[in-house]
Amino acid sequence: MKFNKNDDGTYELDVTGYVCPHPQLYTLKCMEKLKDGMIMDVLIDNPSSVESVTQACNGKGYEILETTNPKSGVTALKIQK
Repeated sequence: MKFNKNDDGTYELDVTGYVCPHPQLYTLKCMEKLKDGMIMDVLIDNPSSVESVTQACNGKGYEILETTNPKSGVTALKIQK
């Protein structure tokens, strides 16, 4: 797991290689550290984890701004707190 702040002020969480429930738990833990309105990109390579992270974020009131699926098999979720 890698959690970094980007130059543009957004954050990035890379949970590739992890399976449920770890991506969901790491995402929620990192989102708690952010202030309201801040944005975090989450990189996930496990399809079931994409679904569980999306549901968990919706349950917490976080907004999924964008979902992209590059050819590499990694899904990127852009989440706003």
